Amino acid sequence: MKILITGATGQLGYHLQEIASQENQGEEILCPGRDELNMADTESVDHYLCKHQPGYIINAAAYTAVDKSESEAELALAINRDAVEQMARYSIEQQCPLIQVSTDFVFSGEQGKPYAPDSKCQPLGVYGSSKHEGELAALKSPHARVVRTAWVYSEHGANFVKTMLRLARERDQLTVVADQIGSPTYARNLAAFIWKLRDSSSEQNIFHCCDAGVCSWYDFANGIFELAVDQGLLSQAPRVKPIRSEQYPTPAQRPHYSVLDCSASYEAVNAEPEHWRLALTQMLNTLGEQEKH
Repeated sequence: MKILITGATGQLGYHLQEIASQENQGEEILCPGRDELNMADTESVDHYLCKHQPGYIINAAAYTAVDKSESEAELALAINRDAVEQMARYSIEQQCPLIQVSTDFVFSGEQGKPYAPDSKCQPLGVYGSSKHEGELAALKSPHARVVRTAWVYSEHGANFVKTMLRLARERDQLTVVADQIGSPTYARNLAAFIWKLRDSSSEQNIFHCCDAGVCSWYDFANGIFELAVDQGLLSQAPRVKPIRSEQYPTPAQRPHYSVLDCSASYEAVNAEPEHWRLALTQMLNTLGEQEKH
């Protein structure tokens, strides 16, 4: 079988390929670059699907520039909604399973308790709206599943963890937002969940996958610095000052509490989530090994 992984150069795509290569079952993994599959062009998506005829699709591609999307709504919708509609049509016609990766930003963050897969979606901005519309497009196919996640990071690509490490090497003091609450997720754990989901017979069509535990960006930053010092990635931790969201204004509004209830989803794949601090320790260890070479 041919398995198409879109967004193959991103954090999640990297780890999906990594796990596939380690557990190769003789399947052909398709990982096209942007020159071969342009997700902003529905004709390109349609042409690629018709030409290569994948038997399984994992859509890890997305427009994820949350603030930029406020001024680039058309591009965000083209990638996060329109391309998904093309894949959903193909999924229906070919009875091809489709996994659509989505986000905690489909929620407003005003509920005050973890969001279940069937909680009402109320996105606050263009990015969240485009991802929600992508979910609805995907679920037009009876063969589609949506996997929502949050605060994804990896040793590969650009993300909050690597940004904090860079800033810690440049500055003695940092300010980090302390009133946005969520669950950091190591992209490798998310990739492992998705591969497990492929083998699950669960009749659910929306799943939540984050690492265990809850924290603010401020807590997350402090955890990064503490563990990075322990592992020798930093000589010392910078001082971190907590601030409120309004003290760090951004074009896009973010949900203040976007914790996802992942219990039923992990039960569906017969797995347990790893705590974010343990996952972060693993990621930093891998990053340290990479930096040595």
